Amino acid sequence: MADLATTYLGLKLRTPLIVGSSELTDSPAKVEELEKKGAGAVVLKSIFEEEIAHEYRAILREELKAGSSAEAVDYLDQALRAENLDRYKQLVADCKKRVDIPVIASVNCTYSHEWAYFAGELVNAGADALELNMFFSPSDLQRTREEAEAAYFRVVERVREQASCVPVALKVSSYFTDLGSMLLRLCQAGVTGLVLFNRFWAPDFDIDKLEIVPSRILSTPEELATPLRWIAIMSGRLSCDLAASTGIHDAAGLIKVLLAGAKAGQVVSTLYKNGTGHIQTILDGLTEWMEKHEFLTVEQFRGLMSQKVSANPAVYERVQFMRYYGGLFQGREGGVPGGMDALRY
Repeated sequence: MADLATTYLGLKLRTPLIVGSSELTDSPAKVEELEKKGAGAVVLKSIFEEEIAHEYRAILREELKAGSSAEAVDYLDQALRAENLDRYKQLVADCKKRVDIPVIASVNCTYSHEWAYFAGELVNAGADALELNMFFSPSDLQRTREEAEAAYFRVVERVREQASCVPVALKVSSYFTDLGSMLLRLCQAGVTGLVLFNRFWAPDFDIDKLEIVPSRILSTPEELATPLRWIAIMSGRLSCDLAASTGIHDAAGLIKVLLAGAKAGQVVSTLYKNGTGHIQTILDGLTEWMEKHEFLTVEQFRGLMSQKVSANPAVYERVQFMRYYGGLFQGREGGVPGGMDALRY
């Protein structure tokens, strides 16, 4: 029987499938069910500093209307933050009592200083590791690229001070000018792992109601291409672990990211689509594939298709696709309207 065990962030996982931060992981009962279905670890639903701040602003408006003093408003601010943090700490503690798999707490970071304190408190609650979901929007035109990037390193430094006894992973975006260099520097800053990549709410337009509406809420298998490429490029070049997020929907997706060099893959959307029982389907597919190729352990094939060991490493660096698609429509009646340039758009 194939052994699916792996390590991630220094933690022993019985399988390389992690259920990512979502409403699937927002209660001890749900986390216990995920363990029974085969999850190797869970990332708890994030505590959003921004969400707490938004709630505080709403209360602040009401208190100011009522003529409350500045001291009263400050007290409410502190009480609100403490209440939200206590609730999340209780979630961590309760999950740890009910499951044996690693429980990873998640903090969604903004520019303020609060996440460092949050991180320390979640470690005290018993979290096995921390995942910082970090994204500072490039639409902030008042902040230079250098200032935005420096914020990541301030987060890492302060969180490491507060949570030095547990591993810390950063879930980052692909929106960096020099992505490879940034990932290397973040790893060198002292994090234990990088999760590639976080996924964002995407807007669409309802052209009849003239309203902004969500585009795709759940990911698709096609979105795996970006994390797959960058994990394959960075695998073997970083001293920290890599995990894949966004686009893993089946056993093939999980196998691909492991072949690229990831220690684990995070899933969410496919469980919303197919139910939590799909975890076992994915793991059965992984087991069947390993036995077919005579791999006894995950480590035997992890990274076999990374750029570092690839017989054709240049394919990971190409950004233009005309070489591969140039002959796609040759011989087809009518050709392509607008010529091959039409394929660019």
